[in-house]
Amino acid sequence: MADERKAANCGCKGIRTCLICEADDGKRHLLSTTQSIHYDFTYDPESKLAVPDDGDGQSFPFSGVFLWENFVSEDEERELVAKMDEEIWRESQSGRRKQDFGPKVNFKKQRIRLGGFSGLPAVSQKLVDRMTKEPLLAGFRPVEQCNLDYDPKRGSAIDPHLDDSWLWGEHLVTINLLSDTVVTMSLDEGWGEMDQGGVRVAVNLPRRCLIVLYGEARHRWKHAIHRKDIQSRRVCSTFRELSAEFLEGGEQEKLGLELLDIASSFKGVPISN
Repeated sequence: MADERKAANCGCKGIRTCLICEADDGKRHLLSTTQSIHYDFTYDPESKLAVPDDGDGQSFPFSGVFLWENFVSEDEERELVAKMDEEIWRESQSGRRKQDFGPKVNFKKQRIRLGGFSGLPAVSQKLVDRMTKEPLLAGFRPVEQCNLDYDPKRGSAIDPHLDDSWLWGEHLVTINLLSDTVVTMSLDEGWGEMDQGGVRVAVNLPRRCLIVLYGEARHRWKHAIHRKDIQSRRVCSTFRELSAEFLEGGEQEKLGLELLDIASSFKGVPISN
């Protein structure tokens, strides 16, 4: 197995690792061995409460999460994944593979290039039409789609992070395919009386569901997919909209209109690195 991993490609950079590069002695020092205090909760979509896992703590309202179960059918799931697998999957960080449909962005320098951006893929047009019938997403106009492929054989994961808010807008929309998983929301600085460590809220994602993160869940709580929560192949598509700066009346309205026009052609192919 170790020989197979060494022979495989790896897209990890810096402090990121996966099972492939962890077989390399040079990367092992990056593996975290420290234990920290966490308060663990699970999100209840019916009550919209974060419920303590140990039963001793106090539940609290957890806003900014919307779940739409069975957003796609089994037949649609097969079609979507088949279309993705016809295209090239490119190696990415932490054991993931990816396909990008969107502009090339340097977030540190806040620069955008259209590059080879040719629109969202044709297969996504009916998905966007469907999701925008939900009142929460009535004005949702995505200009980027990122497909990610997670596999337990690669130790796929994504570390806790906040998505950019300079270019990307209020709603992060993800369709979860092929397997159930868990997205872990976290606050490093604690919450209320839980100030001695981080707070984690597990949000269960059923296969074929759609999840929207907005409000505090979008801008304050980090989100992650941990390696232990990838039990079999998982594919997802995340759609992102523009921030106010790129919409009507914003400083970069002209560029925003161009991005919207390209995205809505639904003639896209994955952009190359």
